Amino acid sequence: MAAAAPTAEWFPGLGPPGEVIHLNVGGKRFSTSRQTLTWIPDSFFSSLLSGRISTLKDETGAIFIDRDPTVFAPILNFLRTKELDPRGVHGSSLLHEAQFYGLTPLVRRLQLREELDRSSCGNVLFNGYLPPPVFPMKRRNRHSLVGPQQAGGRPAPVRRSNTMPPNLGNAGLLGRMLDEKAPPSPSGLPEEPGMVRLVCGHHNWIAVAYTHFLVCYRLKEASGWQLVFSSPRLDWPIERLALTARVLGGALGEHDKMVAAATGSEILLWALQAEGGGSEIGVFHLGVPVEALFFVGNQLIATSHTGRIGVWNAVTKHWQVQEVQPITSYDAAGSFLLLGCNNGSIYYVDVQKFPLRMKDNDLLVSELYRDPAEDGVTALSVYLTPKTSDSGNWIEIAYGTSSGGVRVIVQHPETVGSGPQLFQTFTVHRSPVTKIMLSEKHLISVCADNNHVRTWSVTRFRGMISTQPGSTPLASFKILALESADGHGGCSAGNDIGPYGERDDQQVFIQKVVPSASQLFVRLSSTGQRVCSVRSVDGSPTTAFTVLECEGSRRLGSPRPSTGLGAALAPPKIKLNETSF
Repeated sequence: MAAAAPTAEWFPGLGPPGEVIHLNVGGKRFSTSRQTLTWIPDSFFSSLLSGRISTLKDETGAIFIDRDPTVFAPILNFLRTKELDPRGVHGSSLLHEAQFYGLTPLVRRLQLREELDRSSCGNVLFNGYLPPPVFPMKRRNRHSLVGPQQAGGRPAPVRRSNTMPPNLGNAGLLGRMLDEKAPPSPSGLPEEPGMVRLVCGHHNWIAVAYTHFLVCYRLKEASGWQLVFSSPRLDWPIERLALTARVLGGALGEHDKMVAAATGSEILLWALQAEGGGSEIGVFHLGVPVEALFFVGNQLIATSHTGRIGVWNAVTKHWQVQEVQPITSYDAAGSFLLLGCNNGSIYYVDVQKFPLRMKDNDLLVSELYRDPAEDGVTALSVYLTPKTSDSGNWIEIAYGTSSGGVRVIVQHPETVGSGPQLFQTFTVHRSPVTKIMLSEKHLISVCADNNHVRTWSVTRFRGMISTQPGSTPLASFKILALESADGHGGCSAGNDIGPYGERDDQQVFIQKVVPSASQLFVRLSSTGQRVCSVRSVDGSPTTAFTVLECEGSRRLGSPRPSTGLGAALAPPKIKLNETSF
């Protein structure tokens, strides 16, 4: 006898994607496919059709949902097309229903739409326009001098205008490279050799990293921004960039101004000349991927989440690599480097005394504080108060944890030996804290939930924190973006939201809504208020940006340092804006 074929039993969660689903929403019939309703995971519809939510059917067998059919129509259209057309429906009603159905992509888009509809107050002054530099020669050996004098003339000043700059097209060798198809990178994605990946600044200098080389500009009172250095062409794409530009005639001579670039585990360091040009100091290896590159004074620091730290000292020319606990955050205050680690500890290194403060040929890394719950320290901010006694500063440290906690610890100058004491704990975030900033007037924290920001007011007496910030935040808002900031082939390190600015004044966040956006929004870190926008003058997408406070121009009659925002565009141009917040 032939065995009978088994009967296939149907389970709601295992239906075919093309199966037609009939819905009765508030008395109105809708028909669509299972695939349309369930492409967003963990939504109301995926739970409904998988059997996790009980269903109620009408007399025709359609699934009954007791909601407003008028608002459901644009929601179903979004599920079908991934496009939003809210005509005829109030935005707040649509947002409320999208939240009910658990449609996270639609919720984020509606929140952005609501935010962008709010009025902004003005725009910024267009200050400068830097055309793309000539593509340099390939790096051959150390100590090669590459600067503006290589072109056989004096540095050309930056074009200044309050109107649309001329269309320069793709200039020079760089322009010809842009016309060619870029070879794929090791990740399989095409590289754009002329795209600006990173922008950073220090004092009156900025450094701009293209895919395979970097350039440095200096702001001069009489002539504006001048190109003073261009690196040789490198074999690898630049992933990290750091710049230090201390005052002219400092104690370290030519090493008062340096720029560094890194990719993977390799770091290149150059000394910069104030009047143009520079020389390669050396190539250093961390042994693991470099994830943070910065200067503390004239010490170059490289760190990796694996727990390895590298330090280069400008005086001794010594490069030291040290193993610590896996690093999840860092900050610097004066000559101290503080490291937040995943074991809940905060360590510090006095880099000014490196390599004197070494033990058995290792950096002297000391544990400063350990989190009471031993949660990973995912964000770190150090604030040094004005010196109040001969014994030193009052040190204030705010840090965020992997569980969403925010803590403030303080150390009196007279109690250095006993370590910092816990001042206050906040438990307002439900996701890991990604950023934190303690300034003179505010405590600002950002968590991983769509860059959710909480701010508190800080009261001080004689410069020292005197009363605990209130348990209720001063403001709560989100720096929303539709997609990850490292889209458009850019570099996520060049799209950091902030906060930017000096700690004794108002700070700002920079919001980039989509990877290909040509407009940036500047928002106060204390309230989230949008104070101005920065738009590409020719509509090109913005690929990198930074905020730099430099010396105010006497021509503008500025009584205080002006705040400039440099936005790098593709095609490769640099737009400089100047304003005071």
